[in-house]
Amino acid sequence: MSSEPQAEPAETGGGPTGGLRKRSSSAAGNGGSRDLTRPPAPEPLPVPVYDNHTHLEFEDGLDVLDPLDSLARAEAVGVAGVVQVGTDLETSRWGAELAASDPRVLAAVALHPNEAPKLFAAGRLCEQLSEIARLAAQPRVRAVGETGLDFFRTGEDGRDAQIESFEAHIDIAKANGIALQIHDRDAHEAVVATLKRVGAPERTVLHCFSGDAALARVCAEHGWYLSFAGTMTFKNAPALREALAVADPSRVLVETDAPFLTPEPFRGRPNAPYLMPHTVRRMAEVLDEPVEELCARLAANTERVYGSWGDDLPGEAA
Repeated sequence: MSSEPQAEPAETGGGPTGGLRKRSSSAAGNGGSRDLTRPPAPEPLPVPVYDNHTHLEFEDGLDVLDPLDSLARAEAVGVAGVVQVGTDLETSRWGAELAASDPRVLAAVALHPNEAPKLFAAGRLCEQLSEIARLAAQPRVRAVGETGLDFFRTGEDGRDAQIESFEAHIDIAKANGIALQIHDRDAHEAVVATLKRVGAPERTVLHCFSGDAALARVCAEHGWYLSFAGTMTFKNAPALREALAVADPSRVLVETDAPFLTPEPFRGRPNAPYLMPHTVRRMAEVLDEPVEELCARLAANTERVYGSWGDDLPGEAA
């Protein structure tokens, strides 16, 4: 999830496609400063891929998409499934429930690093980490995330709580044999140091990769995955394209982080999983690779991290 400020939660109906809904601040309170119309659907990808990090519970734009509508639009352009990512207990529970009921969704559960100092101050961090551990044991929950470190929004006084929370999330991922999704903002060195000190899970993903070629090489050395979002399409992000060019091809993933970080040519407008083909095609240009070959590899890499989207659905034979 981007570190844009967010509005207060707004509740709607219950159930896995209702429940908690939040409106991003990019849709609320900015007046006429951005175009809130939804971009048109891109040309479908030739081979289906997966969005390995999205937030379907967030609302954005004039044409708000229900989660099921968003998934249907994504399928129509070759985005076969998503990983719905939690940032607190409410969104983690919501995502786990949605994943248990829809074959297009897997879930990741966690407390966002910017939540950790507040929870620690309130004496609730350990209690909520215990609930994340309980959710992580569910079969359709395939990752712990997004966790990590954010030194952009948290000052020195909150860093110890972030590190404590990050280490606990790492332990939860390893205990359940599932992936780890890392939020890393202005904290590259501390993230790498923590992973080395504690021991990274076998499948560790730097979500919305924001480093450079040097960090990409560190990730390749350790077998960590890099997930590229719409930011790699931005004109002012040559370092991300350089990182992609040197990354281990078997460790590259793609995501939207929707409703944030909409790729070019629609930067600033509402994002959703159906817009991911723009990022995939830009990645293919950077790698000078046919789109269909890149799609096939991205899909294989993603399934290696999270498993099959068709497993562990209700009603399946044991």
